[in-house]
Amino acid sequence: MSVSIISGVSLKPYNTFGIDVQAEYLARAGSLTEVQECLQWVKHKSIPCLVLGGGSNILLTQSVQGLVIKNEVKGIEKIYEDEESVYLKVGAGEVWHQFVLYCLQHNYAGVENLALIPGSVGASPLQNIGAYGVEIKEVFHELTAMHRRTAEVVHFSHADCAFGYRDSVFKHKYKNEFVIIDVTFRLSKTPRFNIEYGAIKQELDKRQISELSIHAIAEAVMAIRTSKLPDPAQIGNAGSFFKNPSVAKEQYLVLKEKFPGLVAYENQDGSMKLAAGWLIEQCGLKGYRNNDAGVHEKQALVLVNYGNATGAEILQVCNMVQHAVEEKFGVKLEPEVNII
Repeated sequence: MSVSIISGVSLKPYNTFGIDVQAEYLARAGSLTEVQECLQWVKHKSIPCLVLGGGSNILLTQSVQGLVIKNEVKGIEKIYEDEESVYLKVGAGEVWHQFVLYCLQHNYAGVENLALIPGSVGASPLQNIGAYGVEIKEVFHELTAMHRRTAEVVHFSHADCAFGYRDSVFKHKYKNEFVIIDVTFRLSKTPRFNIEYGAIKQELDKRQISELSIHAIAEAVMAIRTSKLPDPAQIGNAGSFFKNPSVAKEQYLVLKEKFPGLVAYENQDGSMKLAAGWLIEQCGLKGYRNNDAGVHEKQALVLVNYGNATGAEILQVCNMVQHAVEEKFGVKLEPEVNII
């Protein structure tokens, strides 16, 4: 085997919450062949496996049995271009923000609103990551994945992925069945700017930007994120912990009458998406802290580890927030983060 498998490893450096749990085994796989070797080893040993990318969308509440495969497949390759678009195949182990910077450097448009999102490229379609009015499905073309049990290489088209709000087929039908190897994106040579999200407009106005560009938008997004969201290198977190919940228009109108300050946006199907951060803040939980586990003081949507919190303690805060919001508003919050 070309890949090295080591036993008894702390996963603290491999998750942005900084939770210190042990992995029975760990392997860092930097190629399709090494991923295949890991899967064959797991099959031979008859043990489970967990795939980690940037570890930015996971809460580890217990030690991990079996093999943790750290996906470190790298590379950015231009595979096709025409007058309007360029197609880039990107290794699943590439850091997402570094890929955004690569696109900015080459004037490829489409991901500028997604700057500074933590994590790896491989997690982007799994989660259908999104921010400031843009989701990954808008630039996704296809991906290559390996089936965990058979090691068969499978290609998934846009339609195959069944993208939804922070959702894809890999979170349901194919949950824990595939390892994503690379993702191909279709970027635009002629940008269509998306600044409908209010905070971007305000930041651009503050910067007195008169001529829009993907660089100006990315810089605005990075400034907003830096001002509101804690740096995982300083305070353990996984970004937004909860999805923004959607409710029927009728339920929204009832809530709006009772809570006039309710923040919401209309979905394409006529339902209303509520701002989860606002709901949490109205429950008086912004800045809540119990030992080293808490709710961030600037953004109530973010749960944090101030140092030595366990995953179980973060989960307790999650459960408390869910209970408080449901009791006050009759709305159930669903975690965006994967809880292991």
